[in-house]
Amino acid sequence: MKPIYWYLPFLILLTLTVACSSAGHIITPPSTLPNDKTLMPVSTALPAATKNPATQNSVLPTEDQTTSTIDANDWTKLPVIPQQISKKTIEIYLKGLALGNNPHAFMKVGDCAAFTSWFLVDFDDVKKYYLLGNHTELLDVLSYFKGSFGRSSLAAANGFDTASALSPLWADPNQCLKGENPVQCEYRVWHPSFALILLGTNDNNRPEKFEGRMRQIIEYLISNGVVPILSTKADNMEGNNAFNQTLAKLSKEYDIPLWNFWLAVQPLPHQGLQPDKEHLTWAINDLGSPQAMKAAWPELNLTALQVLDALRIAVLNAGGSG
Repeated sequence: MKPIYWYLPFLILLTLTVACSSAGHIITPPSTLPNDKTLMPVSTALPAATKNPATQNSVLPTEDQTTSTIDANDWTKLPVIPQQISKKTIEIYLKGLALGNNPHAFMKVGDCAAFTSWFLVDFDDVKKYYLLGNHTELLDVLSYFKGSFGRSSLAAANGFDTASALSPLWADPNQCLKGENPVQCEYRVWHPSFALILLGTNDNNRPEKFEGRMRQIIEYLISNGVVPILSTKADNMEGNNAFNQTLAKLSKEYDIPLWNFWLAVQPLPHQGLQPDKEHLTWAINDLGSPQAMKAAWPELNLTALQVLDALRIAVLNAGGSG
């Protein structure tokens, strides 16, 4: 097997994306590329992503959770990685430990962006089909959450929207109990302490239902001691970025982490999107390569790792189990 850098000339020309639509269609790289697992991992799981603009202000906790609002444009200024982890987040986590949740596990909730093998899966591969570059500080988070990166979540699938995540009709009949929805099923099977939530791209059929359904997901997770991590999305399929604004509002209201991935892709070519304005551009997970980091997928994976690392450090500093 050739080293990862051997393929960089091909990938510099590529910068493709992989993601899903409501029809479950996946855009794949062209067949003319070398067929090697270094380029195209075949298992299914989650990704990580980009830069951490430390100069941005963090999401602040709110005292009155019933009236919290965010101005239409404020969410665009929130940092990619939360600069503060709230007391409420720590309380949720500690409640989960008391319930028996695994401090070293996270779950993925989302559409094919959360389901595809391009999302975080490489970081559980024993052959290490990734390069951290200067991000050696992430070695600790890779060790801490080992086993979650490559897991195929029962709460993620091609075409998922918020309704799918809450519907028993979308639950795996071979692993889920009768009446369980995908989120409930994945929690029961995996008992994680954290949940990366990547939803919204496929919710355009009933946009007025998005906030209510997200609340159901958030409140179920919190009630079971799982810290919800809300991710803004790179696309604007709804046309007015209403879903990202809603996610920021819910993050503030429930005092839980917001991963502002939208901000991370703004400096990228075409804001990290393919010509369809929906799917993310793709490159290998060489986190030290300026060329690879012009694509959205390695940015997604890098920033996901950074969010998880921020939470890992916060809970350990608060006396959580290591």
